[in-house]
Amino acid sequence: MTLIKTQIGRRAFIKNTSLAGGGLVLGFSFFNACKPKVAEAVAMELEMPEEWYEMNGYLKIGDNGVVTIMSPNPEIGQNVRTSMPMIVADELEIDWKNVVVEQAPLNTNLYSWQVAGGSRSISSSWQNLRMAGATARHMLKEAAAQAWQVPASEITAIAGVLSHEASGNSAGYGEMASAAAQIEVPEEVELKERSEFSIIGTSRKNVDGKNIVTGKPLFGIDVQREGMLIASLVHPPAFGKRLKSFDAEEAKQIPGIRDVFSIKLYDDDFDKMAFHFTAFNEVVVVVGETTWQVFQAKKALNIEWEDAPDTTQNLTLFGNAMEVKHPAGMENSDSHTAQLKELIARNAKVARRDGNPEQAFRGADKIIERSYSCPFLAHNTMEPMNFFANVTEDHAELLGPTQTPEWMEPAVAERLGLPLEKVDIQMTRQGGGFGRRLYGHFMVEVAAISQRMKAPVKLMYTREDDMSQGIYRPSYYATYRAALDADNNLIGFHVKAGGIPESPLFANRFPAGAIDNYLAEDFTVDTNITTGAFRAPRSNFIAGAEQSFLDELAEVMGKDPIDFRLELLKRAEENPVGSPESNDYDASRYAGVLELVREKSNWEQNEAGVSRGVSAYFCHQSYVAQVLDIVMEGDTPVVQKVTAAIDCGIVINPDAASNLSEGGAVDGIGHAMYSGLTFKDGTPEQTNFDRYRLIRHSEAPKAIETHFVKSDVDPTGMGEPPFPPIMGALANALYKATGRRYYHQPFIMDRPPLIG
Repeated sequence: MTLIKTQIGRRAFIKNTSLAGGGLVLGFSFFNACKPKVAEAVAMELEMPEEWYEMNGYLKIGDNGVVTIMSPNPEIGQNVRTSMPMIVADELEIDWKNVVVEQAPLNTNLYSWQVAGGSRSISSSWQNLRMAGATARHMLKEAAAQAWQVPASEITAIAGVLSHEASGNSAGYGEMASAAAQIEVPEEVELKERSEFSIIGTSRKNVDGKNIVTGKPLFGIDVQREGMLIASLVHPPAFGKRLKSFDAEEAKQIPGIRDVFSIKLYDDDFDKMAFHFTAFNEVVVVVGETTWQVFQAKKALNIEWEDAPDTTQNLTLFGNAMEVKHPAGMENSDSHTAQLKELIARNAKVARRDGNPEQAFRGADKIIERSYSCPFLAHNTMEPMNFFANVTEDHAELLGPTQTPEWMEPAVAERLGLPLEKVDIQMTRQGGGFGRRLYGHFMVEVAAISQRMKAPVKLMYTREDDMSQGIYRPSYYATYRAALDADNNLIGFHVKAGGIPESPLFANRFPAGAIDNYLAEDFTVDTNITTGAFRAPRSNFIAGAEQSFLDELAEVMGKDPIDFRLELLKRAEENPVGSPESNDYDASRYAGVLELVREKSNWEQNEAGVSRGVSAYFCHQSYVAQVLDIVMEGDTPVVQKVTAAIDCGIVINPDAASNLSEGGAVDGIGHAMYSGLTFKDGTPEQTNFDRYRLIRHSEAPKAIETHFVKSDVDPTGMGEPPFPPIMGALANALYKATGRRYYHQPFIMDRPPLIG
C-alpha cells in the first residue's frame, strides 16, 4: 500500500461522535449542516440497520455493517452514481453487496467538485474518494486493535470483516463503528496499490437500473408535491427579438390558470458566469394547476415583440473575463455560410507557428486544400428542461436535473435576495445533459416564479421551447492545407478554423509538434444566437475535419492511414517540433490506441464488400481510436461495426465505460450523418423531431466492440472522448464505400421530414 498525507483530511475529514449509540462518520468539512436522506430500503435487497449513523460526508455505517456511500456529482447517464461509490467501497474494503448508494446533496464545503461537465466527475474526485474509504478502513482497524489489544498492523480488513489471525478475533464493521468514531483521524493514510483493487476495474450494474426499467420516479420531470403548481414560459419567437407587451385576459379565462406575468431573469448589473447564460432575459410566465391547462393558455396569449438592439454581455469563465457581443437583426443560415466562407479567405489570428510554413507552401511541389463545415445543433435531451422550487420568505428548496448545481446556487440566491446558506439545491437523475444542463437559467426562472406565487412550482419546457431558445452547438468552418515536396513528403501544414461565435481550433493538439512547418489560425463571428457547450465542445467538429483531411492526405501520399498517423506520432515523440510542453498530447499514448485498434479490428484484412475508415483523437486527457465498417445496401450505407481502442487511465467500471464508448459512437454517427439546425429570420426551422433528424435504432451500428488500454494512470475523461473521432471514421469509411469525400455535415441531407 501507498502512504498518502491527509492534509485535506486533517482539515476536512471529520468525525461525528455525538450520535447516540456511536457510529463512524466521515466527511470532507467542519460543517455539519447538511443531513443526507435516509436510503430507501426498496432500492436495495438488504436488511436495513435498526439505526443509521448519519454523516455529512462520503459514507455512513449502519449497526449491521451495511454502508451507505454518497455519490456527490450529478448523474446524467454516465453512471457516476455507481462508479464513484465503487472507488470509496474498494478503499474501505467492503463487500459491494452491502453498499447502499445515495445522491449527495449540494454542499460545496463538503465535496470538491459537484459538476457534470468536462468529463471530470471521476478524475477530479479520484483522490478524495479513495481517501474517504481508506481513512474509514484505517479507523476501523485501529478500533479493533484497541478492543483486542493487538497491533493494528496485524489486523486485516476484507469485505467488511476485521480479523486478527493470531488471536482468532473477528468482527464486522458494524460492531466496531461506534468505537472507530473515537479514533483520531490519521496524519496520513495508506491507499491500496493498483494491484490490490477488488472492486475498481470490475463491472457493477447500474445502481438505478431496476428503478429505471420499472419506471420508478427518478427524474426531475417526475417530481410531485402537494399543492404544486405548473409553470411554463413564452419567449421571443426569434433571436433578435424581445418582449414589448402582452395581453393575458383570454389566457386567464382558461380554467385552472392562476396567473400570467412577465419576469426579468437577471438584473443588468448581475455578475454573470458563462453558465448563467440565457437566450432571453425577459419572458412571459403562465402558471396553473395542470400542464395541459398551462400549455393551452400559452397559445391564447396575445404578445407583441420588438427588435432587440445590439448588446454586449460581460461574463466570467473560471475566473477569466470575457465579452460576448450580440448584434441586432434576424440572422439566416445562408448568410452564416457566406460569412464563414468569406472570413476563411482572409487573414486570421495566428495561434501557433512552427518553422516557416509560408516558405514551405511557396516551394511545394503539390498543395492539398480541403474545407469542412458543420451546422448548429440542438442538444435534444429526452427529458426537456424542468425544475421544481418551493421558495418561502427565508428559504428556497430546489429539486431537479442540473449539471452545475454549485455554479447556479449563487445566481438563485441573488435573484431571490436570500443568503447563500438559505438556498438548498437537490439533484435528481437527468434524462440527458450533453452540456445543455450546464446552463441552469431554468433554475433561476422557477425560483423567481415560486417566490412570486408563494407556492411550490414545477417549471416545464416543451420540446419546442427548448429547441427554439438555445443553447446550441456552434456552427464551425475549417480549411486544411498540406504542402508536399516532389517525393510526396509532407513539408508544411496549415489549418485555419473559425465559427459562430467561437473557433473550434486546438492549436497545440496533433499533428502540431510532428511537422516542421506548421501554422494554425482562427477567427470568430459574432451572433445573437445563443450557443454553448455541446458534448466534447469544439472537438466535436474539429476532430472529424482533421481526421478526414489526414486520411485524404495519406491517400495522396500513398500511405496506409494508420501508418501515416503513426509516423507523425513517432516524430512527435522522438523529435518534437517546438518545446515538448507546447504539445498538449502524449504521443506514445496516442500511438498506443492506434496500434491497439489496428490489432483488434484486423485492419489489414480486407473483407469483400466492407469499407473501413479509421480515426483517432485526444481530448479530456483521454485517447480514442476507432475503426468503422460500412456495407452498402443498394444506395444506403449501413454501419456494420465500430471497433474502439481507448486509453482513459484506470477504468473504474468496465460496463459503464463500454456504455459510454457505445453511446458516444452512436451519438457521433447520428449527428454527423443526419442532424442540423438552420435559421430563417432568426427563427429555428426545426423545433421538434419531425424535422430535426436524429439517428434511428435501425441506423445504429450492428456491433460496437471496445478495448481499453491497461493502465496505471489515474482515471481521465470518458463521457466525451469517444464522441468526436467517430465522425472522422465515418467520413473516411463513406469515402471508401461511395467513392466521394464528405466535407460538410450532415452528410445525408436528402431525407424528407417525418411529417409533411
